[in-house]
Amino acid sequence: MKHIKKRHTPGTAPGTVEVTGPPAEPIQARYVEYRLDTLVEADLGDPDELPTATPELTQWLDIEGHDTAMIKHLGERLSVHPLALEDVVNVGQRTKSEDFENAIFVVMDHFFFDSGNEEIAREQVSLVIQSDVLLSVRERRSDLFEPIRGRLRLGRPRIRGGGTGYLAYALIDTVVDNLFPVLESIGDRLEEIEESLLEQPTPDDVAALHQVRSQLLIIRKSVWPLREMLSGLYRSSEDVFSEETRLYLRDVVDHAAMAADIVETQREIVSSLMDLYLSTVSNRMNEIMKVLTIIATIFIPLSFSAGLYGMNFERSASPWNMPELGLYWGYPLALGLMALGAAGLLVFFRRRGWICAGPA
Repeated sequence: MKHIKKRHTPGTAPGTVEVTGPPAEPIQARYVEYRLDTLVEADLGDPDELPTATPELTQWLDIEGHDTAMIKHLGERLSVHPLALEDVVNVGQRTKSEDFENAIFVVMDHFFFDSGNEEIAREQVSLVIQSDVLLSVRERRSDLFEPIRGRLRLGRPRIRGGGTGYLAYALIDTVVDNLFPVLESIGDRLEEIEESLLEQPTPDDVAALHQVRSQLLIIRKSVWPLREMLSGLYRSSEDVFSEETRLYLRDVVDHAAMAADIVETQREIVSSLMDLYLSTVSNRMNEIMKVLTIIATIFIPLSFSAGLYGMNFERSASPWNMPELGLYWGYPLALGLMALGAAGLLVFFRRRGWICAGPA
């Protein structure tokens, strides 16, 4: 699972909004201002173009990509605490929520399937929630929040009149819901691996299991703190989250708990499939050793006979020196006795159930 971390230089003072790392994707900043009967959308090229927030309107600033200078400028315009801005630009933060003097800060991970690389990827989603303004920052350009814009354009009264609290709930709920298709794809992958293990296990299946296990470990580290983060939002200031919005937050808590249960179940499935692979390989090795042991056991008396008659005793020195070697039918008789001994051992093994009578 790819996730490029960006960090500030070690030893930098807390609250420094500077990072080192690969260049970010081109930024796209969009501005939405709305109330029950009004909706204004525009691209935001310069933070100075941002209108002054008013209690009658709800403002949503959505930034896709990391432009450190722009984020820092917007933070200064909105009086966002430097520690929150530091966590915004230094991606790879633990899922959490923090209360500041004039805002609630939320960090969480968005997991998605990267079709280009055919693997699961993740990005950090940061929310700065104030009473009239919400700032959302993501690492990449995508249509993650497009359904929310669609609901705003349709004039849904619940989201139009719910303020920044309900908007924050809608964004968080969208991120959490996008986790379930990822978990479903992992479940489908586990079913494919299980079928392969039952038919013909290969080392590639083990590599696939290790990959899935590492993906689940990363998802688990993000999902488990979700409930703690959502509980913190539930207990936060009523100025942002109304009683009605808190009910919806409880629903997101249920979704997060469901996702955590799915992750734990899939981790147990990975362990079970690993045990299945080891037991299958062990059984195949036991079958091979069983066949080799039977073959070796059959040839033990044959080897004894061949070794016995391979001893070089002079027949003329004593009448007891292998007198059967002088028999007219001695050689065919020896071969017959060897074949009879081998057949007797095969019958014995078959009666004991050590070899099968035929195909099952």
